[in-house]
Amino acid sequence: MNQKFLDFIDKYKNFRMAIAVSGGVDSMCLLYWMHEIGADIVCLHVNHKLRAEADVESEYVSETCNQLNIPCHIFYWTDEKPENGLEAAAREARYKMMTDFCHENNIEYLLTAHQSDDQIETFLMNLSRGSGLYGLASMMPESTRDGIKILRPLLNVSRAEIKQYCDNNNIKYFVDSMNSDEHYTRVKIRKNRHLLNDELGISDSRILLAIQNLSRTRQWMDKYIESRIEMVIRSWGALFVASFLFDESEEFRLKFIGSLIQRIGGDIYPVRLNSLQNALYKLSGGDTKFTLGHCTIRRLNDRILIVPEGKRTSFRKRHEKRK
Repeated sequence: MNQKFLDFIDKYKNFRMAIAVSGGVDSMCLLYWMHEIGADIVCLHVNHKLRAEADVESEYVSETCNQLNIPCHIFYWTDEKPENGLEAAAREARYKMMTDFCHENNIEYLLTAHQSDDQIETFLMNLSRGSGLYGLASMMPESTRDGIKILRPLLNVSRAEIKQYCDNNNIKYFVDSMNSDEHYTRVKIRKNRHLLNDELGISDSRILLAIQNLSRTRQWMDKYIESRIEMVIRSWGALFVASFLFDESEEFRLKFIGSLIQRIGGDIYPVRLNSLQNALYKLSGGDTKFTLGHCTIRRLNDRILIVPEGKRTSFRKRHEKRK
């Protein structure tokens, strides 16, 4: 068992946790490791009904959990499947079903089996898209989604080590046929990633080091943004001068305005990047008023007001009493 995994999970081992288990090598390894340390866990498996072998995988996960005496819940994605963006839609549906279960059963933590190779591939995918700090910092070991804390205890464990553990211990796992479909950008990167090391001398360890450095900067940025939000948030919304926003970097502006809108509007999901960029463009041009993320956003002279949609947007009689 990997020591980095043990070091990470140590502070959570006394909590009841849910594990997302697909039946692939990564999640099967995580399931067995959590069972070995005696953690209080429940297995969550989502059958997307996208592949012929999906039912066989669901049955295997269920039987394995029964043998290990681990509660297992199978979910089925029965919604209409979109023609475009199928992978993203499946991911959203999967997280929605699992986080809903966690809320209903008072489970605070949901574990996923993302490992270091996934982390590198995510970094390279985001690099190809021209992502900023938050994209290049890739996946965080701890994050929050739909009000549930997502833990990724295998982020410092390689795919090779995980596979070796399962093979050495005769743990059966399934290989998703989509993992060899080069129509997907991630698969193309996975199959050609070795060229970075072979041709350019850029090793996996160097990429992971860069991600760790970016993650530290992201954590600092998150704390800074939160401190700035606390300066402007009120019980009824937020009020601040335009320079409070526009004197900062674009990375700050996007995250700051997006976090404010999500908090005030109450949405589970953040506002899309292009919508935030458009909002900043409108606010930079002078007096304006528009809605976004169940919020009404107004600029008058040098002041910006954000309130829940439907609430009054008058700047008069706004109390400065803190929330």
